[in-house]
Amino acid sequence: MTDAPPPAVPAADPDLVAALRPTTAEEWPAFGRAMSRVFGEDPTGPYVDVPRPTAELDRSLALVEDGFVAATAGIYSLELTVPGGVVPTAGITWITVSPTHRRRGVLTAVMRRQLDEVHAAGTEPLAALWAAEGGIYGRFGYAPAVWRGGVALDPSRARLRADLPVSDGRTTLVDLDDYRAAAVPLYERLRRELPGNLARDSRWWDRKLRDDKDDRDGFTERRYVLHTAPDGTVTGYASYRQKEGWSPRYEPEGKLQVVDLVAADAPTRTALWRFLLGHDLVRELSSWTLGSEDPLRAMVADPRSVATTPSDALWLRLVDVGRALAARRYPAPIDLVLEVRDAFCPWNDGRWRLTGHPAGGYCGRTDRDPDLVLGVEDLAAVYLGGVSLGTLHRAGRVTEVSPGAVALASTSFSWPVAPQSPDPF
Repeated sequence: MTDAPPPAVPAADPDLVAALRPTTAEEWPAFGRAMSRVFGEDPTGPYVDVPRPTAELDRSLALVEDGFVAATAGIYSLELTVPGGVVPTAGITWITVSPTHRRRGVLTAVMRRQLDEVHAAGTEPLAALWAAEGGIYGRFGYAPAVWRGGVALDPSRARLRADLPVSDGRTTLVDLDDYRAAAVPLYERLRRELPGNLARDSRWWDRKLRDDKDDRDGFTERRYVLHTAPDGTVTGYASYRQKEGWSPRYEPEGKLQVVDLVAADAPTRTALWRFLLGHDLVRELSSWTLGSEDPLRAMVADPRSVATTPSDALWLRLVDVGRALAARRYPAPIDLVLEVRDAFCPWNDGRWRLTGHPAGGYCGRTDRDPDLVLGVEDLAAVYLGGVSLGTLHRAGRVTEVSPGAVALASTSFSWPVAPQSPDPF
């Protein structure tokens, strides 16, 4: 089975690849309108005529024909938390192709140009994106590595367990300025503990905390809450919105939407959830930002009271297999040869010896016989520890050559906490 040809992927048209070029600040209005047109949106907000502060126009791409912007793309320079470390990551964004240019290989040309340039620069062994459609990016080596939970519950039914640790601190509603001043350093301290988190400088915090009325879907502006220990140290924060609602019999049917929740310890998490679940007139609490394995379900007396609708969040791509696998840590020792299939980025294709342990890892080329055969898409799925390699093996996507290799790799690629990605881009 190791001699089977790699799966076919689209070939990029070199003329299209060469035709792509960065956009400019002067061209931004047309570039932005092209994106809005494909997503079916009306351009609104302060960044219709000028780029967002987070924009990196030198890493953008546009296909312009006779003054018409037919395709758009961009990259953010990000830092992603991975198991045991942080890794520079190319954040793929702004991907659109006009309906007038479908089925011409434009998207393939964009993917080719981006991955070639990221690889050539040699600074970002990973690329990541949020997919508007789930069937697009797998053929280019991307896979969902983080899943969100889609939590929804009735606060009157989802009662917290009586044996949860109790905080002796305070939970306080605050204004935005106080919230930001406390949340920024706490997030910075905790973000390295949870795979999937991204570094945020002031520009990204500005973006995170924007609360335009057009984006609220009828909910209130955000409310902000901090939890502090008795000595005044901030140990957690949350933000949320509410929406008033009443039944025909004038019974309350309000909704509460949790936007963010970060806690440094279990007592703080209990206190924040007790606050959120204690709102009067609310009959539905929901959050799409919580991870698929958020502790909430283990915190309630009736696990069925917390309904989840998991969906993909962050998609990942290993741009440089060797450097990417060496950049993370492995909770159990591993020494295996992986035969990686990567037809779109042939510099990754071939056999790699991976050795790793809790303190570090190494991955380099080898001519030894493989223990496992898998695609680069499968490596991307398991990279952050949120997807089991054993599951992919059961699905027929991973071939075990050496008996026991799947069990070893599944254990070593796992991580004590599931990844979470609260920052779509």
